[in-house]
Amino acid sequence: MEHNISAELCIFYCYTQAGDDRPVYLTGCFNQWKTFDPKFKLENIGLGIYKLSIPINEIPIQQGEYLYTRGGWSDVERDKYGNKAPNRKWNSAAREYHDEVPRWAREGMAFGANFLPLRKILNQEYFIPQMNRTRRIQVLLPYNYDKTHVSYPVLYLQDGQNLFDKYAPFGTWALDEKLAIMAEKGFGEVIIVAIDHGGVNRIAEYSPYTVGSTTAEGRKYVKFITETLKPDIDSQFRTLKDRTQTGIGGSSMGGLISIYAGLMYPETYGKLMIFSPSLWVNKNIYFEAIRYSKTYDTKIYLYAGGKESQNMIPNVKRFKNALEGQGFDKNKIKFNVSLDPKGLHSESYWGAEFPKAAEWLFFDEHNSN
Repeated sequence: MEHNISAELCIFYCYTQAGDDRPVYLTGCFNQWKTFDPKFKLENIGLGIYKLSIPINEIPIQQGEYLYTRGGWSDVERDKYGNKAPNRKWNSAAREYHDEVPRWAREGMAFGANFLPLRKILNQEYFIPQMNRTRRIQVLLPYNYDKTHVSYPVLYLQDGQNLFDKYAPFGTWALDEKLAIMAEKGFGEVIIVAIDHGGVNRIAEYSPYTVGSTTAEGRKYVKFITETLKPDIDSQFRTLKDRTQTGIGGSSMGGLISIYAGLMYPETYGKLMIFSPSLWVNKNIYFEAIRYSKTYDTKIYLYAGGKESQNMIPNVKRFKNALEGQGFDKNKIKFNVSLDPKGLHSESYWGAEFPKAAEWLFFDEHNSN
């Protein structure tokens, strides 16, 4: 009996949240990535369940990639944190695909504007007595801060200019949008203290040790955050002051100085968010890790991208090993190491990583690696 390939069907199931009445389309290399092709429109067969059955012989390729849209690239699927969703894989050998879409963009936005955090400028020229200069300090408060009496954990982040300013010269983490998505999901209630970098003084302030002809001011900078800024933040806002509810973090040189802060003031910072740290600057940071002898409960989230530099991932692994080599109880210091082979040294990658790191550090006490 001759096999009738035209009768063979490929069936796609898309599972998503109910309540969105926009149609769902399949788009991919098999239809030149048309985003609202009637031939590839899915049928709504239940609450949040969509189905498309199509004869195999009507798909002109054997394998490729695809995505789901609500009718255009401004309404394409996103991951659960609102980031760009990776392309899905198609292979003609498979007959059924069961795909979950946790979130959709709507007119290019993946967040609800009513969940955006409240932005406060603590001071345009906040005085830093340890270095006799000033700095802009901004605070992001949970969207409902003024309507509650709740106290919140706090995360101090470096390079404030790059966190949520839309026209930042090196790109932005879009932190306000990420916090809105987190709040909508029910775990975004954290106060962010964004500390602008010092411009021409950035390298010096973020350097715990002398780099070439640059005089290190990292020790003074960390002392400023810990002994001057944190008490002020705690006095002006409803914060959870305990070290277990206080974090510090940053990327690149900001990640390096945040590691140093955690090692020097373990009684203050119980959570470290470290993205692509510039560990190459000075090997002394590894000796600080080796000398680290405190046994405070600490959570450390480390991220590195494979396309940042040849040594980025090895250096991050080396730092983790240096701390673990102290023989601490694993219940005391917990690591989550996130390595992206395709990751670049870029604000957009760090912004995409932020909600994953924040969720693990502050809102998932049972998750550790």
